[in-house]
Amino acid sequence: MLILLPPSEGKADAPRRGNPLDLDRLTLPVLREARQAVLDDLVKLSADPAGAIETLGLGAGQAGEVERNARLETAPAVPAGKVYTGVLYDALGLGTLDAAAKRRAARQLLVFSGLWGVVGIGDRIPPYRCSIGVRLPSVGPLAAHWRRALAAPLDELAGDELVLDLRSSAYAAMWAPRNAVTVRVLHGGKVVSHFNKATKGRIVRALLTCGARPRTAVRLTETLRELGHRVEELRPGQLDVHVEQL
Repeated sequence: MLILLPPSEGKADAPRRGNPLDLDRLTLPVLREARQAVLDDLVKLSADPAGAIETLGLGAGQAGEVERNARLETAPAVPAGKVYTGVLYDALGLGTLDAAAKRRAARQLLVFSGLWGVVGIGDRIPPYRCSIGVRLPSVGPLAAHWRRALAAPLDELAGDELVLDLRSSAYAAMWAPRNAVTVRVLHGGKVVSHFNKATKGRIVRALLTCGARPRTAVRLTETLRELGHRVEELRPGQLDVHVEQL
């Protein structure tokens, strides 16, 4: 089972020393040309801070994000699992998984990105700022760029495996898996937002820890119930997870 995650807007600070990005060592090297095009465009854009702030949808106080983008090709790179932060990744707690669960995470987790397309959690990347809603000067709308580039490689990678799709709608537009299950998180019958991310992070952690590899949505539902979640499958391909406490 593949598990698809969104990135986080906030990123951890990069270390001061370390080897820079190597595009050839990222998951799905076939995406190198598509990644290079976005990287070149973003670095070039970042040479004009005012223009980059507007294009990236940043505030005036976020000029440091543009400066960081300008150094992407030489900045120290760290595992993606340490770059992405925030509610979902805090709840997932990659750094505190046991060794077996970390190996499963390296095989099963794919993080979608406006800059890289997709990365595995062990892929070494520099922290960056570039959401999927951005339209770059040369590449154009990133969602369309990645839809073209990702379809064939990800279809081949996923095959007939079950895909647990926990991405936000903007990142879900990058690729449509054939055998996907999505998750809504509800409290009191209403969809929640902030705790949606925390619940999804806990679900991923529990699945990695127990080592479950369900092949169908029915078996995934049963597994989540065994792990203590209240789950309903209201229609094929969508699970509702009900939480009692926020």
